[in-house]
Amino acid sequence: MSPFKSSIGLYENVAGFLCYLFAFVGGVFFIAIERRSRFVLFHALQSFMMFAGLMVFHMLSGFLPFIGIVVNLLLTLLGVTLWIIMMLASLQGKWLKLPLIGDMAEKQLNRM
Repeated sequence: MSPFKSSIGLYENVAGFLCYLFAFVGGVFFIAIERRSRFVLFHALQSFMMFAGLMVFHMLSGFLPFIGIVVNLLLTLLGVTLWIIMMLASLQGKWLKLPLIGDMAEKQLNRM
């Protein structure tokens, strides 16, 4: 395990894992309470942005006749795949940056 602890007393990798495990809510929770760990804040921001984006695209694809069902299925597959990959990466203590979303999370983290 990572020897560094977040401001709430959890190991950083466990807190990062929880950001993804509880999807959108986990990200919001750790953005609100984490004060010290940049690792946890990065994963919280990335989790929030990733799941918020997936929710928006799911809603928008619902307006597409016929092809919307296929798009929704693909988005679900993408979401589950990213969810698993990001949980495992954060649990291993990796700073895995998603394309575009990771850059936005990193920029936001530098503003905090």
